[in-house]
Amino acid sequence: MKAQGRVRASAWGGLLLLLAAMCCFAILDTTTKGVTAAVPPMMALWLLFLVQTLAVGGYVLAVRGVASVRTDHLGLHLTRGSLLMGVQLLAFYSLKFLPVGEYTALAMTTPLLVTLLASRFLGEHVSALRLLLVGGGLLGTLVIVRPGGAGLGWAMLWPMGLVLVNTAYQLLTSKMARTEDAITTLLYTCLTALALATVPMLWVYVPIADSALWWSLLLMGLAATCGNLLFILAFERAPAATLMPYMYLQIGMAILGGWLVYDHVPDFWATVGMGLVAFFGVAGGLLTLYEARQRQSDSRQAPSLGGAA
Repeated sequence: MKAQGRVRASAWGGLLLLLAAMCCFAILDTTTKGVTAAVPPMMALWLLFLVQTLAVGGYVLAVRGVASVRTDHLGLHLTRGSLLMGVQLLAFYSLKFLPVGEYTALAMTTPLLVTLLASRFLGEHVSALRLLLVGGGLLGTLVIVRPGGAGLGWAMLWPMGLVLVNTAYQLLTSKMARTEDAITTLLYTCLTALALATVPMLWVYVPIADSALWWSLLLMGLAATCGNLLFILAFERAPAATLMPYMYLQIGMAILGGWLVYDHVPDFWATVGMGLVAFFGVAGGLLTLYEARQRQSDSRQAPSLGGAA
């Protein structure tokens, strides 16, 4: 377990790690869209966690040793793994019925909820202006999806459930990143999710003869492994409320992936929504970084002001 007093890195480092994680998740979602059309979602999910567990477990055994997985918060790790299992299961069924871009747009209401709840559950400062900018990002999301006008119907229930579970998952990730080692967290998360996905495999397994499908499954596992690791490292370097606005950029990545792989071209209003999401998301993130620097500046000046009084 990490020491409580360790030095946190720059918020800019957290931002860059988050953007890299978003790219991995966009690759994961784009690949999942094709895989779930040929393989039962639960089977694809089991293979996804198997690849992640083997990759992370192999690294731990070869480089860090078994002692590195010791933790005083096993319950938190098991809870995080269970939440990730729920997130991925809902994501797989969402992508089975929705285009990649539309699914991601719906899922990106998660940053709004995380930002709103970060002040209550994580003790992070969330200014009124930052909430307004995050709300602008949500408006862009609604422009892309256009509820009631795109005929998504009952399929919207999958990403709506995903938002609720993912919010809890990300809040817990931010809390654990303050004390837990990233690799230890990732390994326990993968092991827990793999264990939960193993039992249903007795009923959903089907043989796979297509080598291209196997490569797609491997890509899914690697993208998920890298994305989850980068995601944890990002939260080690910056608070949740700072990172959340930038997660809206994943919508643009997802729409690009859907266009390149599935020839799903966004219409005019989807393009407008993308612009709104990108603008408000980046503006919100820059605002939080500015606020953080202002608070640091004020804290440095406080002693000298107190001494002069």
